[in-house]
Parts: sequence; C-alpha cells; structure tokens
Amino acid sequence: MSGLSAPIVYRTALCGAVMLSCGAFSAVASGASVAPGQLEEVTIIGSREAAREIAGSGALIESLQIREELATDINQLLKTVPGTYIREEDGYGLRPNIGIRGATSERSAKITLMEDGVLIAPAPYAAPEAYYFPTLARMQSIEILKGAAQLRYGPQTTGGVVNLVSTAQPGEPEGRVQLVYGQDHQTDLLASYGAQVGAVAFSVETAQRYNEGFKAVDRSEQDTGYQIEDYVAKLSWQGAQHALNLKAQYSDETSDETYLGLTDADFARDPDRRYGLSAPDKMTNDHRSVSLGWDWQVSATLALNTTVYRNQFHRDWFKLSGGGALVEAANRGDAAAQSILDGEGDLLGLSFKHNNRRYVSEGIQTNLDWEWREHRVAVGGRYHEDEVDRFQPTERYNQIDGELILDHIVDPKASDNRLQTAEALAFWVTDAWQVTEALRLDVAIRHERVDTRERRFSDTARNDLASESANDISIWLPGLAALYQINDQWSLLAGVHRGFSPLGGGAKSWEKPETSVNYEFGVRYEGDVFAEVIGFYSDFANKGESCSNAYPCSNGATSGTFITGEALVAGIEAQVGTVFETGAVTWPLALAYTFSRAEARGEPVSEGIEHGDTLASVPEHTFSLRLGAEIGARWDSYAVVKYTDSMCVEIGCNRDASPFAKTEGFFSVDVGARYAVTDRLSAFAKLENALDKRAIVSRQPDGARPNKPMTALVGVEWIF
Repeated sequence: MSGLSAPIVYRTALCGAVMLSCGAFSAVASGASVAPGQLEEVTIIGSREAAREIAGSGALIESLQIREELATDINQLLKTVPGTYIREEDGYGLRPNIGIRGATSERSAKITLMEDGVLIAPAPYAAPEAYYFPTLARMQSIEILKGAAQLRYGPQTTGGVVNLVSTAQPGEPEGRVQLVYGQDHQTDLLASYGAQVGAVAFSVETAQRYNEGFKAVDRSEQDTGYQIEDYVAKLSWQGAQHALNLKAQYSDETSDETYLGLTDADFARDPDRRYGLSAPDKMTNDHRSVSLGWDWQVSATLALNTTVYRNQFHRDWFKLSGGGALVEAANRGDAAAQSILDGEGDLLGLSFKHNNRRYVSEGIQTNLDWEWREHRVAVGGRYHEDEVDRFQPTERYNQIDGELILDHIVDPKASDNRLQTAEALAFWVTDAWQVTEALRLDVAIRHERVDTRERRFSDTARNDLASESANDISIWLPGLAALYQINDQWSLLAGVHRGFSPLGGGAKSWEKPETSVNYEFGVRYEGDVFAEVIGFYSDFANKGESCSNAYPCSNGATSGTFITGEALVAGIEAQVGTVFETGAVTWPLALAYTFSRAEARGEPVSEGIEHGDTLASVPEHTFSLRLGAEIGARWDSYAVVKYTDSMCVEIGCNRDASPFAKTEGFFSVDVGARYAVTDRLSAFAKLENALDKRAIVSRQPDGARPNKPMTALVGVEWIF
C-alpha cells in the first residue's frame, strides 16, 4: 500500500467483506475473458461491479483487509463473513475447520476449497479433510460463494466454496517485504518480487513463519509452535488472443501439535497446559503443486480456459492415540486416570501412531464462456483423480516415573495400511440470463460421476489383501437463482439448488452420498448504507458426518462417513456496512450476524438419534463487528469484535445434561493501528484477543482445548 493513501484504502478494506456480498455464476470465473496485456489471477467472483450483476449470495475479503489486519489465521477472517461456522483447534488456524450453512465444519471436509480456481484439499473426493491449507499471508483475497452459484465448481455443493486468490503478478517491476515480530517469538517474513517484460511476466514469493507456541508441556522445555516455509513462482505469457500461466508451489511445515486436550478442571486452572503424555506429538508435512493454464480469447464474445494441475501432499502426524479415554475418565472423577495424565501414575502400552499419509490430486478442467444477446453461458468439465495412501505404524511407549520409554513398534495392518482412490468426471452448464432490465435468472446444471475404491492390506509388503470395497455414484445437480432490481437501491434475490457431498474413498457399494435441497431468499439495499438479509434453508435427505481422527463422528468412527438420516439446517444471515464522519475522524463500520438452527428430522437412519436432535458443530449465533478510525493522512486503526456461540460436540447434545457435551461460546477483540512513514514504508502494531478471553473452543477428539491468548505483534512493510 502507498503510505499517504492508507486511510482511504483501509476504508475499502474494512467495508469490503460486507459491501461485496454478492454471488456469481460466471463473473471472471476462469480468467478467460481478460483483455490482452492484462494480468489477472483466477477468481470466481472478481470485483464488486462484476459481483453485483449476478444473482445469489457470497462475500469477498479483499487484500487490504488481509494486510491491514495482519491476518495469518483464516478462521479469524471468515468469522466476519455471515453464514460461516468456524471451530478453532490450535489457536493458529494451521488446519482450519470451516463450515458454511448446511455444511458442518469438521476439518473443512464439507465445503469446496480452491486456490486460484484449482481444488486444494489433499484428496477432494477420496479424503477431502483439509490437513493441508495454504499459507494465508500470500493471498491477495478470499472469495466465499454460497447458494446455487456454487454448482459451477464442486464437488461439494451444499454449503459453499472458498477460493483463495494468490498474489497477482505485477504489471511493472515491484517488490514487497513485510516483517512481523510478536510474543512467543513469532517471526513472520513475507517477501515478493515480480515484473513484466514485453509479453512475459514473472513473480516469486516466499512466506517464512516461526512461533514457539503459547502452551507449556509438563516436565519438558520443548516448543509447542510451528515453523513454516512456503514458496511460489509464476511465469506467464500474454499474446493477442492466447495466454499461458505456469504456477509452481512448495511448502513444508513442522508443528508441535497434538490432539490431546485437558480435563475441564485442569483447563480452569491453566488452559495453556499440555500433559507430558503429548510431548512426542509432532506434525511434519510438505506440499508440492504445479498448474498450467491456457486462455484463448476466441472472439469478443467467446473465451476458453483450460488448466492442468497436480498436487502432492505428504504428512506424518506422530501423536498419542486414545488419550481421550484418560481425559474422559478423569472428568468423571477417576483419580487413577488423573494421576496418569499428571505423570505421577505409571501406564504400559501407550500407543503413538505415525499418521503417515501420502496424497495425490490431479486433473484437467476446461470452461467455455460465451456471451450471446441477453445470455452469458458457461459450459465446462473436469476430469479428476486423487488418492490417499495410509501406512501408519504405531510405537508403544511406557510411562514410568513420569518419563516415556519406547517399548516396541507395531507394523500397520488393515485400517492403518490401506489405499483409497477416486476417479471423478464432472460437467456443468450455467446461463446468466438477463430476462428484463430488472430481472436476472441464473440457471445451472451439474453432473458428477464418482468411482471410489479402497484396498486394505494385512501385511507390510501389501501382498495379502484383507478387504476391498468400491462405490459408484452418478448424480445430477440442478439449480436456479434470481435477482430482481426493484429500483436503484433495493433488490431481491432467491435461489434453489441440489446439494451433494461425496462419501469418500472408503464408501461401500450400497452407501448413498449426502444430498439436500437448499433454498435462499433475501433482500439487499445499496445506498449510503449497505444492508442485506438472507434466509437459508437446507433440507437433507441423507445427512452425514465426515469422520476423522481430528473429529470423530458421533458414533465414534474416525474414518468414512456416519449417515444420520434426514436433517434440517436453516437460518438467517444479516449484514450492514457504512462509513460516517465525526469531525476529523472517518469511521468505517461493518456488522455481520448469523442465526442457525440445525437438527435431525423425520426418521433418522442411525440408532440413538431422535427427531429434533441438535447437529454437531453448528453454533446457534455468530456475530462480528468491524470498526475503523481514519485520522489525518497517515494514521488508521481498527477493532474487530467476534462472537461464536457454543456448539454440540456430538449430535443430540440437547438431550445430554453433561457439561462436556458442548464447547463454550466466547467473545474476542482484536485491535490494531498502522502509520504510513512514507509512501513506501509503513509500521503497524496489533493486539490479538485484547481482552484475553479464554474458552473451550473444542473438545474433540481428546479433551478441552483453548483459543489463543492475548498476543501482541509489531511489524513493518516496505514496497519497492
């Protein structure tokens, strides 16, 4: 950012997430309609102007909000977007849990995640749980698309799409360096440089992150933070009608993270404590991706975009298995279990598993955009293959006199020695039809054909097949959205579409995927004040939970899908944005609120579930308020207030009087300020969770875990 313009651009950043709330079927969609010589990243919504022309609902978090708020945790940004459900886990957002409307938040497995229009979940069909998530610092914007418009993307089509837009290539030589230092020795470096020479442009970027963590492990001096390196290189060529875009990325992470939480009594005494049993726990991973895009502007009204992509991800999360049983027993008053957690009691045969998995995700997608009279038509398809290879040996330790001593290693078998694959073919057709000057209809049809297979082996050489399963799904997904412009300020929007969530690589032949019919209806006002209210209603014929070690399903399963049966998720999203002045101070203001109701309905499929049972991981109320203050030509500051209500840990917590059946609702407040020293140099400071409010934000899988404590950061940014 240029220093002297800081207040003006910050106002745009603060109001952007609210005032750009619109939907899209084809607003820049594939980048194919970009004019020659103009460099653009792949977006699904694009600019405010493009978004407001389309029917539906969604939101755009712009670059300036990300930069001004020094955002490094995707959870904190998305909490300011109505209709999203966030369940925190580690305090840093390393492996976020994002839900949207009817799609619950377990490891973000029920939403479509993309970077620059390419699927980024490790294995979007076979194992969509987001154990990999891109480094937020290197993103220039975040697009959230809900309603019928998401049928253009998929495969998840119930709740919504999150598309992360990476830093754009500059049209002229330009570089940027941002350095942040904070508590717990947090050190973040973001550096980029790019240029364009004739028809060729290039850019390189790196994000380096280090933090020693805010938790303390019993009887240990080890860190509980992370170290991340992320590198991106882009090379593009722009001709009169054709453009080629090559992107390559590599990242690696080491984080001393665990699944083991605390008992409620220990949490009340010290939420930042970690039991010594979790000392060996560590996540290591690396991610590689490459994509090549070709844009062909066939004519003024016809454009074709094709992208070939391949992502590889390897992770080994070495951590204690079964610690939750000790926490649960101690919560019930079991003194022996508490003694073991405290390191005073001995225990033989503790299992520490190498959750070692290799993922491959690759494919080719193409889309044809055609403008004809009152129609903007998109026709496209994607062929995709992915796989996850689990080879997970277990190390057995004994805890003796508070020390962990390795006893022996157990080779993996069956569930810890398996290969899951998926092959998917998708086609879509969308038409944004301007019926009259006031009425726009967006029609969409999507087809998904998904074949999955799982093989489990009983020996390490994989010569003996223990079991095999397969599933074949073919499904049509129609949708319709409408936008009616009453006058220059008021408009109405409505939509209906069929939702779909793939079962995953371990599905059996008789299992059916999660499907739903999803409705939305809203009113929007655009004047000096922006206001929008949208009601949503998702009627599930076959609701399912995505099971993982991170978030076991309500039946205790840690893999596959737990089908609960019919369900309803409904609610209201409301947001308001405006800018007002008092003397020499300009105040941008944005509010967002979501009310949600999520419960089992009709005749549930699974035993133990009753009509009216509250679903897991959906807060009833969420709220955010973002307030800025612009003083003079160089100073700007902001405050962000966020509230997340309590959530059920498992389905049916409304019938469970246990204090351990829910997470805790909590407020947090972030404040910050930036000063433009020169046009090219600025300094900033931030206080996260400024009131130091602590809460149990997660109880899965193994006990109570806290949000991040109050944390101070300072930094500088230089643009050259």
